[in-house]
Amino acid sequence: MKIIQFSDLHITPPDGLLFGSDPLDRLRRCVQHVSRHHADADLCVLTGDLTHAGHPRAYERLREGLQDLIPPVRLMMGNHDSRSAFHSVFPQATSDLPGFVQNAETRGDWRLIYLDTLEDGYTNGYLCTRRLEWLQQELAAHSGPVMLFSHHPLPALQYPSMDWLRLSNAPDLLPVLKAHPAPVHLFSGHVHRCASGVWNGLHFVTVNGTNHQHELDLEREGAATSTFEPASYAVILPNADGLTVHFQPFGYEELRFPYTGDLRALKCI
Repeated sequence: MKIIQFSDLHITPPDGLLFGSDPLDRLRRCVQHVSRHHADADLCVLTGDLTHAGHPRAYERLREGLQDLIPPVRLMMGNHDSRSAFHSVFPQATSDLPGFVQNAETRGDWRLIYLDTLEDGYTNGYLCTRRLEWLQQELAAHSGPVMLFSHHPLPALQYPSMDWLRLSNAPDLLPVLKAHPAPVHLFSGHVHRCASGVWNGLHFVTVNGTNHQHELDLEREGAATSTFEPASYAVILPNADGLTVHFQPFGYEELRFPYTGDLRALKCI
């Protein structure tokens, strides 16, 4: 199984630029790269901030930008999104929990859970009682390994300018996740940076945005500074032993320099 994750597209309405760039152009580069190199992927998960301000025309441009994406796609909500505008353009999008964009499915031995952490009017994330109870029921009904996708990260990343904007009630989820009998792996966006680590015994990954990144300033508090550092997406490879995550840049000059030495001179123990 192969799953692609990209995040924080921040698509704008027509003629709308973000930091002087059209996010749709950058999304198209990502889609082209995925379709060229990972057309065999089982799924692409887009972990929220699909648009920059939740405008219906922005969702129309998002739909246009995804037309050439070969693998099937799962769309999620972020704090810059609007559920009503999203559903007006993607009426076929279903939810296992009415009123939210929250789903789960089984692929192979894995349960994939997609949390809706959008709390209207707020930048940080939150899971209300209904969403949290739904998660508890999902985990109780499936004993196998889990990939849990959300826009907002649950753990703090030791990154002050974004940590205050993570999932605000993450501690409420921790006992439920820790009680699960199989590994639970956490995948998020929101911070516009690739990061990985362990949070209370749970492995987590965050990914870059497709349009812009946030500067890695470990001292700065308040709002993060945005940059045009290279964009990338995650390639998630689950297997019987666990899973591996690769971070794949795109939008660069794809020069290649094959190894020209004598392979017989390479020695392995």
